[in-house]
Amino acid sequence: MNKKNKILLFNPLVTKFKARLPLSILQVAASVYGQYDFVLVDGNREKDAWNKIKNYLDTGDFSYFGCTVMPGPQLRQAIPYTKQIKEQYPYISIIWGGYFASNQYKVCIDSGYVDYIINGIGDLAFPALLFALENKQPLSTINNLIFKENNKVVKTHKITSLDMDALPALPYQQLEAHYPIQSYFGKTHLGNKTSLYHSSFGCPFTCSFCGIVPIFEARWKGVSAERLYHDVKYLKDTYGVDSIEFCDNNFFVSEKRVSSFCELIKNEGINWWGEARIDTLDKFSDKTLAAMATAGCKMIFLGAETGNEETLKAIDKGGTQNANQMIRFAARLKQFSIIPEYSFVLGFPAENPEKVMAMIDEDIRFIKRVKEANPDTEIILYVYSPVLTEGSDLYEQVKASGFQFPSKLEDWLEQEWNGFDLRKNPLTPWLTASMIDKIRNFEVVLNARFPTAQDVKLTNFQRKSISLLSKIRYQTNFFHFPYELKFLQRYWLRYRQPEIEGATVL
Repeated sequence: MNKKNKILLFNPLVTKFKARLPLSILQVAASVYGQYDFVLVDGNREKDAWNKIKNYLDTGDFSYFGCTVMPGPQLRQAIPYTKQIKEQYPYISIIWGGYFASNQYKVCIDSGYVDYIINGIGDLAFPALLFALENKQPLSTINNLIFKENNKVVKTHKITSLDMDALPALPYQQLEAHYPIQSYFGKTHLGNKTSLYHSSFGCPFTCSFCGIVPIFEARWKGVSAERLYHDVKYLKDTYGVDSIEFCDNNFFVSEKRVSSFCELIKNEGINWWGEARIDTLDKFSDKTLAAMATAGCKMIFLGAETGNEETLKAIDKGGTQNANQMIRFAARLKQFSIIPEYSFVLGFPAENPEKVMAMIDEDIRFIKRVKEANPDTEIILYVYSPVLTEGSDLYEQVKASGFQFPSKLEDWLEQEWNGFDLRKNPLTPWLTASMIDKIRNFEVVLNARFPTAQDVKLTNFQRKSISLLSKIRYQTNFFHFPYELKFLQRYWLRYRQPEIEGATVL
C-alpha cells in the first residue's frame, strides 16, 4: 500500500437533512483499496467541510484530491474548494468525476484548477491514472480520461461497460471509520433503515434529454442477481438495513435478472424501489410483476415524460412508449399493489410560445387521466433543462433558440444556475414566467389533492383534509394563486413533494 501519496476523496454537500450513502466516492475508494491510503470527506456530514479538508492537506501527506460532482447543489462546494486547493496546494493533482464533469468537461478542464476528469466509469481509470502519475507514464493509453496536453484537450478512448461482478465490494468499513454509518440509513416509506445501492451502469436507450446518454452511449451492464442478493444481504446482516433504493439509471433492463433476484430475496423481508422505462416494464409477464411484489417491490420510478406523441418521438422515446400504454400500465400495476411513480418533463421547446403553452396544458390533462386510471400513481414534475448532447435534433433546436451554457466554471455558482440541472429553475428562452407559474401552481394543487405516500409523517387526518380542500381547484382546473395550499403544505403539514433519489459516478 502506498501511504506516502495519500488520496482525499470528497463528496460535496447535497443536503444536511437527509444524507445518503456517498456511493460515488465509495466506488472509487473500492478501486484503490489496499493499494493507496485514502480518507473520505462527506460534505453532507461536516459542519465545516473546508476546514476538514484543509486540516488533512496541511499535513503534507496528500498528493491527490478526488471530487465527485453532480449538477446542482454539489457545485457550491466543489468549485470553490477545488479552486482554493489549487491555489494553496499547487502540487496536489485534482481529479473530478461525476455527471457534471463528464458532460461539461470543457468548462471544467479550461478552469485551470481541474487537472483530470474521469469520463464516465472510473473503476479502472482512477487507479490507472494514479499509477501513471506516480510512475511518470503516458496518460493517453488510459481509458475514460480527459486532460490537457500542450494546451489542447485530450479525450482518451471511453469504455462504457465492464464486468461488475469482478469489481470489489464497497469498503463500508472505511466510511464507518469517518462517520457513524447508521446515520446514512434513514426512515422512508420503504422502511426504518433504508440504504442506497447501485447495481448497474448506464441505460440501453438514447433519450435526448437525459444526461447519462452522452456518458454511457446506450450501453448497460449490471451485476448478476446472485451478486446483487449477496450485497443486499450483507447490508441487512451487518447494519440491519430493511429496505433498499436502487439508484440505477435503469434497474429493470433485464427481466431475467429481476426475476432471479426476486426469487433470492423474497424471504429476507427487504422492501425496495427502483427506476424503469414504462415500455420495458410493460413487457414483463404478470408472473414476474407478481414475484416483484412478493419480493418487496413497493414503488417504481418510471419516466413518462409527456403524453404528447410528437414530443415522445422528438426526444427519442417514441415508437415503443406511447400515451395509451402509460395509462394502461399505471392501471396494470395497481393489481400488484406496486405504486407507479411517473415523472413528467414539461416545457420542451417548440416553434412558438403558443405551442409551448398548449403542450403544457396537454400534459396537465394527460396527468389527470393517469390519476383517473390509478389514483395511487405518484407524479413528479420537472421543467425541461437542456443536456449537452452535441448533434441531437433537440439540442440543436435548443441552441437555435439562443440558449447557452456558462462559459466559465465559476459562472455555474451564479444564483440563476443553482437549480438548473435539478430541472427546477430553467433558463431557457422559450419558457415565460407565466408558463413556469402554471406548472408550479398545478404541482401545488396536484400534491395537495394526492399527498405522496413517501411522506411518512403525514397523518390520515392531514392527508384527507388537504385533499378535500384542494378538490374543487383540481376538478375545475383552477390553479391560480394556490396560496392557501402552499401555506398549509409548508406550515401545517411540513409536506415534501414526491422525489427521486440518485447517485453519482466518478
